[in-house]
Amino acid sequence: MDPTDQETPTQPTPPTLNVGLTGGIGSGKSEVLKRLKARGATVVDADVAARAVVEPGTDGFEEVVKEFGPEVVGPDGSLDRARLGAIVFADPARRAALNAIVHPRVGALMAEWAAAAPPGGIVVYDIPLLVEGGTDRGYAAVIVVDADDEVRFARLLRDRGMSRADAEARMAAQATRAERLAAADYVVANNGSLDDLDRETDRVWSELLALRDSRIR
Repeated sequence: MDPTDQETPTQPTPPTLNVGLTGGIGSGKSEVLKRLKARGATVVDADVAARAVVEPGTDGFEEVVKEFGPEVVGPDGSLDRARLGAIVFADPARRAALNAIVHPRVGALMAEWAAAAPPGGIVVYDIPLLVEGGTDRGYAAVIVVDADDEVRFARLLRDRGMSRADAEARMAAQATRAERLAAADYVVANNGSLDDLDRETDRVWSELLALRDSRIR
């Protein structure tokens, strides 16, 4: 048999790599997620899922309206989140009722998005309060998007129109920068330009690919 006719052995496909990503408010987490997605990651966003499962026309929307009444529907036909929030944050029992409707649907939708990842893909879960809730969630690694506090303040004042006091309150309600960094396997530094961020994302993406490939047995 001609050796050139022999088939090249097929390389095994690495298992899907599940990664958690977090960062303090104003750190630029969304910009990093956008870049990871462009490089091939499957992004699973808990906040996006929570909005999607109660969009008008969904069974989640119908269940919420059935539970809380038509007064939680805004003039545009979607949920009035401010009104609904005022109800559930004032009453733990009502909050539990809302969570019973929303959480199972969010979990199912996030699982559906993750399952759509290609074989051997990298799934990045955007979890804003990952550190506050504990990092032991079965992720192979945790990425923290990090920026100096003053840089974050400047972004919140410039991009979101917050007052300094409001920005300080929002930052104080989250884990400290030191707590997030202590939980990180990979850090994306985001104090500079978008070109700098591209380079940082490239570096971490390469490290994620290496981690994924190292898991082939």
